[in-house]
Amino acid sequence: MLFTAQFMTLSHVRAAEIEVEELAQGLQHPWGMAFLPDNQGMLVTEREGSLRHVSSNGQVSDPINGVPEVWNKGQGGLLDIALAPNFNQSRNVYLSYSEGGSARAGTAVGFGKLSNDMRQLEGFKVIFRQEPKMSTGQHFGSRLVFDNRGHLYITLGDNGQRPLPQDLDKLQGKVVRILADGTIPSDNPFVRDPMARDEIWSYGHRNPQGAALHPESGLLWINEHGPRGGDEINIPKAGKNYGWPIATHGINYSGSPIPEAKGEQVKGTEAPNFVWEVSPAVSGMAFYTGERFPQWQGSIFVGALRDRSLIRLTQNQDGVIEEQERLLKDLNERIRDVRSGPDGFIYVLTDADNGRLLRIGLQ
Repeated sequence: MLFTAQFMTLSHVRAAEIEVEELAQGLQHPWGMAFLPDNQGMLVTEREGSLRHVSSNGQVSDPINGVPEVWNKGQGGLLDIALAPNFNQSRNVYLSYSEGGSARAGTAVGFGKLSNDMRQLEGFKVIFRQEPKMSTGQHFGSRLVFDNRGHLYITLGDNGQRPLPQDLDKLQGKVVRILADGTIPSDNPFVRDPMARDEIWSYGHRNPQGAALHPESGLLWINEHGPRGGDEINIPKAGKNYGWPIATHGINYSGSPIPEAKGEQVKGTEAPNFVWEVSPAVSGMAFYTGERFPQWQGSIFVGALRDRSLIRLTQNQDGVIEEQERLLKDLNERIRDVRSGPDGFIYVLTDADNGRLLRIGLQ
C-alpha cells in the first residue's frame, strides 16, 4: 500500500536537508486527510464543506457527494477525517464537522460508505453530537483517532466557554471515547457517574487540534492550544483532569491573567507532558512510522499555524519530550494537518484559500 506514483511538482523547495514537493494546490482551507489503501491516493477535507479525492499523481476531484451540511463560520466547517479500521470491507469514512443550532454550533461526527468510484459518500449517519451547542465560531477541536481495539477518540474544544471543560455534564473541553457505531464502551471512566457524560474519556482541555496514536504504546497523544502561551502535549488517561482553565501556562490575549487560573500546576490536575511557553498555535500531529528516513525514527511532527512551521520533536531515553527543529519556516504557510505517509514521507496541508498538499522528505 505505497503512495509512490509520479508526483505533479508545481513547486520544488530545498532548504538544508529538507526536500518539499507540492502534490496539489487550490484546496480551500484544507483541514484533514486520510490515506486510502492500495496506492489510491487520499481523501482531503476542506473547511468550507467539501470532501475531495486526491489521486496519487496529484489530481484533485470534484467535491464528493453525500457530505453533511456544515456550519461554516469562524473556525467551524468540515474538519477531520478517518477511515474505519475495517475500511477494506466496509468502506466507511468518518467525518467531524461543526453542526449549527439556532444560534450556536458544536462538533458532530458521523460516517458514510465511500462508493467504489469515490464520487459519493452513501448513507451518512451521525453518531455523535457535542452537547450543549455553545460555540459562536471558536474551538471545535475535532480530531478523530481510532485505537487498536476499535475505539474512536474525538477531541472537543471548549467552544470558547472557559469554565465548561471542568463540567462533567457537558462535552466542552473533553476527549470522548465511543465505539465505531456511536455506542459507549462499558469501561469508559464515568459510565457509572450519574452526574457525568458517559462519553467522556478525559477533561480539562482547551482546544485539542492535533491527535495521533503512539505506534508502540498504542496510547492516544494530543496537542492543544493554550491561550497566549501554554500550548501543550498531553497523553490523556481515563478520567483524568488536564486543568483548563484552572491550570495553565498561558494568559489572556489581552495580557491579563486567566480569571479561573490557580497556577501552572494545580493539585488534582495532570501536568502537561510538554509545554510551549510561547504558543506556536499547534495543529495536526503525527508520529513518524516510515523506514525511508532513519534520521526521523522516533520523531513526532506537529503543525504550527501562528509559527508557520512544522515542528519536529523526539523523546529521550527517559521519555522526556524535546523539540529538535522547526521546518518549513521559509514557506511562511500555516500548517493545518500532518500525516506520516505509507511511503515513508511526511505529508502536510497548508491552511489558506489556495491551500496546498505537500510531501516532505530528506535529500
